This record gives sequence, C-alpha cells and structure tokens, in this order.
Amino acid sequence: MAWQGKTVGFALTGSHCTLEEIMPQIQRFVDAGAKVIPIASYSVQTTDTRFGTSDSWRKQLKEITGNDIISTIVEAEPLGPSKLLDVMVIAPCTGNTTSKLANAMTESPVLMAAKAQMRNQRPLVLAISTNDGLGLNAMNISKLLITKNIYFVPFGQDNPTGKPNSLVARMDLIMETCEAALQGKQYQPLIIERFNY
Repeated sequence: MAWQGKTVGFALTGSHCTLEEIMPQIQRFVDAGAKVIPIASYSVQTTDTRFGTSDSWRKQLKEITGNDIISTIVEAEPLGPSKLLDVMVIAPCTGNTTSKLANAMTESPVLMAAKAQMRNQRPLVLAISTNDGLGLNAMNISKLLITKNIYFVPFGQDNPTGKPNSLVARMDLIMETCEAALQGKQYQPLIIERFNY
C-alpha cells in the first residue's frame, strides 16, 4: 500500500513496558511516506518508569515524526472537524483506555482523538496491552470488537502461566492492520499465539 499522502494519528497510552516496541512501528509509517501525528496520554507525558522517562518518550516521538505531540483534550478536539486523520492507532492501548473507550468516556487527549475519528467514521486501530484482557476488560474488548470502524491488531496471551488474563497485540502487525482497516477489513487471524517467555 502507498502511504504517501496519508495521515496517521498514532496515540500512545501508559503500558510503559511496551513503548520501546512501539517506536520502530511509528518509524515504519514515516519511512513509508505517511505523515504521523503523535498523540500521548497524560500517563505517557508525565510518568517516569524503569522503562524510560516521560521526557525521553516525548523526545523520541517528536524526532521520529517531526510533528508536535497532541497533548491535551483541547488540542485533540479539532481532529474531528478537520477530518485530518485517514487512520488512527492507539498503541499500546491499555485496559484503562479500552474500558473508557468502550464506555464512551472522554477524559484524555487520546480518547478525544479516538472520539473525533469515530465521529468521522474513519478507521480506529487498537493494539491492546492489558493485564486483564481475559478478566474484567474482556467485556469491554468484546464491545469494541463489534463496533463499526474499530479494528484490532492481532493479539494473544503473552504469559498464560504467570498472567493468565493478560493480552498483548503483535505490535509488528500495526501497519498491516491499518492497511486492512483502510479497506474496511479486519486483519486476520485476529487471535494468535503470542508467548514472550
């Protein structure tokens, strides 16, 4: 697929252990010629963890995309009227974000951007990373699976012995899932084997 002339909204939420895996996927879109608009949750913007500092993640996003990060609800709201994004990705998409999206809550720049994308009936791609995907969040994932214009990056259990409810997407399939989503199709297979141990 030709990505030149396409604009991708790439939103990151606070599954901090997954952020290092996400950066090369953003680079893939840039290398393919897409314009990438970064969007960051408050957690990504402000939380330092053993996986990296908030400053370092913001710096990487700016350097890779060449664009300012959408960091507030006010900045995200115009994405609706402008119809700027051809496709939007939330990766990693935490259980917290999944739950709020499934229940129509808009309290972060990422969720406002997602709401704007859904308003425009354009594809929203979710790459989940949640410790309770087969727990309380299973019902939220199932709600989103049947929601029009929402597509999932293939996912599976990353540690069924140590964390049996945990589900994580194959982040290296984000671009392929977006290509299918732009054609109105769910990339398959959706449920995959994904053991990290």
